[in-house]
Amino acid sequence: MQRKITFFMLSASGSPIKQATVSRTFLRFSGLFVTACIIFFVFAMYDYYDVKLKLSNIRGVESDLSEQSDTIITQRKQIKKFADEINSLKSKLVDLNSFEKKLRIVANIEKPAGQDNLFGIGGSTPGDLNTQIPLTDKHNSLVREMHEQVKQLDFASINQKQGFESLLKYLEDQQNLLASTPAIRPVSGWTSSRFGYRVSPFTGLREFHKGLDIATRIGTPIIATANGVVTFAGRKGLLGKMIIIDHGHGMVTRYGHADKLLKKGGEAVKRGDTIALVGNTGRSTGSHLHYEVRLNGIPVNPEKYILN
Repeated sequence: MQRKITFFMLSASGSPIKQATVSRTFLRFSGLFVTACIIFFVFAMYDYYDVKLKLSNIRGVESDLSEQSDTIITQRKQIKKFADEINSLKSKLVDLNSFEKKLRIVANIEKPAGQDNLFGIGGSTPGDLNTQIPLTDKHNSLVREMHEQVKQLDFASINQKQGFESLLKYLEDQQNLLASTPAIRPVSGWTSSRFGYRVSPFTGLREFHKGLDIATRIGTPIIATANGVVTFAGRKGLLGKMIIIDHGHGMVTRYGHADKLLKKGGEAVKRGDTIALVGNTGRSTGSHLHYEVRLNGIPVNPEKYILN
């Protein structure tokens, strides 16, 4: 038997005016329907906010991807810039190597063994890096080539440094050799007796004259004809007061018959320094300088070492 529920609607005065009867089943279904609607609404709102959150996250991811894309483009531009700089550096190293070769040809200087090639024995100059790769393409191969060429340039720079160092050392040695080689007239005056055999003014016999006699007034400055170190300053037999200078490389100069010595043993002198004054000491027929040049202990013609 179906149960019913009767509802009474009262008037303002409290007396019933309407009567409605509803079955319990209807009420039950109505309650379930309302509950289902509420649940549906709750799930709909949840899905709405979930979708909204996901859309927000997607926008954030898209923004991050856009920033990463910009960063990648910037990095690829920097990679291409570095590649251009590597090409430029390589070109400058090659130019320096060519300049060194020209210097060696002019100076007639052989390059040390093992430094014949800038990039190593049998090595050739690496080709220029390709910097025309589109920014949208991957640059992995370019980066690998850059790493490889940086290693080659590092080796080449060390090789070039050694080449210039050896060239500089050779030129410095040559400079020192030139500075230590007699090259100027030791005193002003006129030649009274040359190097070689002559008739002795004292004995009248033929003898070998080991130096060059330059006649001039007493007190005329005598100058060092090259850089060196004074190894003797004092009296030496028939040559009277004498200064001897060791120039290194087996080269020695001797200055005899001086009136006054201005340098002492052990002093360093440079070409052009005044070392003594002309005199007439020792066995001499007049005021003059007796000038000798000896190479490895053997007297040589001093006039070959006078360029002025």
